[in-house]
Amino acid sequence: MKDIAQRAGVSESAVSFALNDRPGVSAITRDRIRRVAEQLGWHPSTAARALSGEGSATVGLVVARPAANLGVDSFFLQLISGIQEVLAERRLGLLFQVVEDVTAECAVYRRWWAERRVDGVLVVDPRTDDPRVGLLDELGLPGVVIGALPGSDTGPHPGLSQIRADDAGAMAAVVGRLHELGHRRIVHIAGLPSLAHTDRRIRSLRIEADRRGLTEAHSVTTDYSDTEGAAVTRRVLEQDTPPTALIYDNDVMAAAGVAVTAGLGFRVPADVSVVSWEDSALCRLTAPWLTALSRDTVAFGRLAARELTALLDGGTAHTIQVPLPRLIERGSTAEAAAVG
Repeated sequence: MKDIAQRAGVSESAVSFALNDRPGVSAITRDRIRRVAEQLGWHPSTAARALSGEGSATVGLVVARPAANLGVDSFFLQLISGIQEVLAERRLGLLFQVVEDVTAECAVYRRWWAERRVDGVLVVDPRTDDPRVGLLDELGLPGVVIGALPGSDTGPHPGLSQIRADDAGAMAAVVGRLHELGHRRIVHIAGLPSLAHTDRRIRSLRIEADRRGLTEAHSVTTDYSDTEGAAVTRRVLEQDTPPTALIYDNDVMAAAGVAVTAGLGFRVPADVSVVSWEDSALCRLTAPWLTALSRDTVAFGRLAARELTALLDGGTAHTIQVPLPRLIERGSTAEAAAVG
């Protein structure tokens, strides 16, 4: 600050006012001080800001999933890329941590809040019975829920915005298309049963199955891993009346399922059609290429980060509905084979 003051020809207190956006200097002086600071390569000290109560210039992201599964999950990799783009523009840091469960995640939030480690948080994987919402309300810690809270819960959460994805509508669209192709035995190989979006997808499948008379359509939950995806695929295909269509909750399980299907002597898509919930490069490396629900996950991350920075700037919490994913049909889906 002394160097900046000398170069700009002002007092050190004027430098402090200008760099911390406080009144006490004119607009012309503020601009001159900031230009000098930039020339000297000055950046705000995160530690100093936290000690003075001005914030940490950092936001937090905690993921309560097995670390081994995250490394191959294209959704999280793309989501974090989008988040980081926006944070970098704002010169905000991202504090990332992987924990075992939601209880541990809540403990992290309490510790971060007590230590003033973060100014706000990005919350992923909303649960069917989610304790994090009440905790963040209690702490007064701004946050953005990526996904959607259970049911139609949009508040009152004064410091919590939501980026809602229409999982029910997406499942209805997939089932509707498979029904058009003549499929009647459909199995949804789902993710973790505790997640709100898994619950919405399962409920939507049941509703569509009842509406269309698909008595053999059902869901089976997994941990999202290729191992469980492969195991469930083998189990359902070895039944006396195997499904003619499989819907997987991510690309990793879908790719593993295609490999198991071929190993059991089934042809994709002649015998079994396959749909991946997430589109990725993996879907275009599998033979045949996988039909998939496509959404711009990087843009999803950007949107969540922008909503959080808006809250940090004093904005009002609100809920945003993202567009319905688009079903891209490729070589893994076709009309169901005629029976008898």
